[in-house]
Amino acid sequence: MMKILKFQLWHFLILIALLISLFLVIYSDPTILKGSFLNIDTKIWLIISIFVPIAHQLYVLICWRTELFYKGLSKVFGNTLRAFKIFKAGFAVLFVSRLISIIFLSLSNSDSFNANNILIYVIAITISLPTIYLFYSVKKYFGIDRAFGLDHFDPDKFMNEPFVNKGIFKFTSNGMYTYGFLILWIPGLIMMSKAALIAALFNHLYIWVHYYFTELPDIKWIYRK
Repeated sequence: MMKILKFQLWHFLILIALLISLFLVIYSDPTILKGSFLNIDTKIWLIISIFVPIAHQLYVLICWRTELFYKGLSKVFGNTLRAFKIFKAGFAVLFVSRLISIIFLSLSNSDSFNANNILIYVIAITISLPTIYLFYSVKKYFGIDRAFGLDHFDPDKFMNEPFVNKGIFKFTSNGMYTYGFLILWIPGLIMMSKAALIAALFNHLYIWVHYYFTELPDIKWIYRK
């Protein structure tokens, strides 16, 4: 259990700080909670859009480290391949839910700020370009399964693998968190939603908490040789 929870005190302390900051920002500006979508208030959509990334990252933390250190999922589901497929399905649902929840939030809170439409579209298109290049680079050079965390399920296979330095990974060692999460900003920009932009910012900051206190320590252990 201690291996699973290693560095997670920092994770939870920073998460609490992010949630408190989020509350203070919302409290200072009532327009952040204006509107509704599908007869559901913006407040509820915002709560959902914050809950989903927390659930996603806790899911990955527990699954990755349970499997990495104890082969826990493989024991439960019979073998490593089946365990990874089931984990990957849960990961995909939660990952897509991050974007969907922000889209619904942006529709609920649309037009909560004013800006030049052309400028907004230029920004949205600009940030979408590295995101598209990232997904191309992951598929061509990194591998979808490895992006899901296959190295946690088969560390012996990956411990001597070199880090990928092609495609977008020539420019950054962590393209997925640097550029991949830019996609979450696009709904808030297009719909001019303060709440959606705040949710996107939370997602983008919180994923780095996952990186520094879960993924990076795991990487150092898997690729220790």
